[in-house]
Amino acid sequence: MPIKSADQVMHKAAWLYYMHGLRQDEVARQLDISRASVALYLRRARESGIVNISTSTSLFTHENLARELEDALGVVSVWIVPEDRLALDPAAEMPVLAAAVFLDLINKGDRIGIAWGKTVYHIADVMPFADLNGITVVQLCGNLGSPYSYRPDQCTTEIARRLNAEGINLYAPLVLSSERLAAELRAEPVIREQLASIPECNFALYSVGGIEEDSHLVKCGALTPAEMAALGRQGAAGVIAGQVIDADGQLMDCAHNRRCISADLDSIRAIPKRMMVVQEDNKYQPLVAAIKGQFASHLIVTSSMGKRLMERFSK
Repeated sequence: MPIKSADQVMHKAAWLYYMHGLRQDEVARQLDISRASVALYLRRARESGIVNISTSTSLFTHENLARELEDALGVVSVWIVPEDRLALDPAAEMPVLAAAVFLDLINKGDRIGIAWGKTVYHIADVMPFADLNGITVVQLCGNLGSPYSYRPDQCTTEIARRLNAEGINLYAPLVLSSERLAAELRAEPVIREQLASIPECNFALYSVGGIEEDSHLVKCGALTPAEMAALGRQGAAGVIAGQVIDADGQLMDCAHNRRCISADLDSIRAIPKRMMVVQEDNKYQPLVAAIKGQFASHLIVTSSMGKRLMERFSK
């Protein structure tokens, strides 16, 4: 399994202090811990030998990549799921790690926005039960047809159940049949109030979707393969909360987006903690677009994806 949270904080403290030359009080502010804790972590780092970052043991190899990615991408935290351990399956390990990170980052009183997809659903499915009264879990986008798996309401309800938290579902379709109908539904008081409350979230959990012919938007019937291909030719690169973004992470000006019932993308960007979990190799281009659009402050990826991102963003 990946190293535990306390070891990651120790590694980050050592990285900031020795590699970036920050003072202990600056490290404390950046990691939101006390200066005494920084001193303790640095002492432990010296004792364990990880302060020599270039010659760290294999246990910290992926931690080095995570710290480098944080610097290159300008995000708060990165977690890497190794792919070179024969006894572990990254596909099974990622949702377990993501659930552990999620529980470690949330606090009582948080308002958590949840999107949809296979990755989010699997995180919800393996999440341990926790008694976290005072937390509210809200759906970031409208719903899909009932036969479709990994629906937004399923993800939101299951995570709320695991946390013993209040769950608020958005009782509207993700995509309407016309732009006029979508505009009218957004104007309905209950829908308008729910969408207006999204900026009150201080945590978001989601992934980024692709624009392939077998992508979620095509599978659920929101777009035909031909319509998705046409959006790709027009510059579409990925999907955030059901809405199509371009290669720079900006909302596409297209009929699909105008027919969507979903959180305003600027509202999502304004959420302080935006935890994005991406597992599939074919999500590279969508993930690059999401990072450029500032949709991730906390990122969980595989080691191979992490290396591809370093090649892209360290230039």
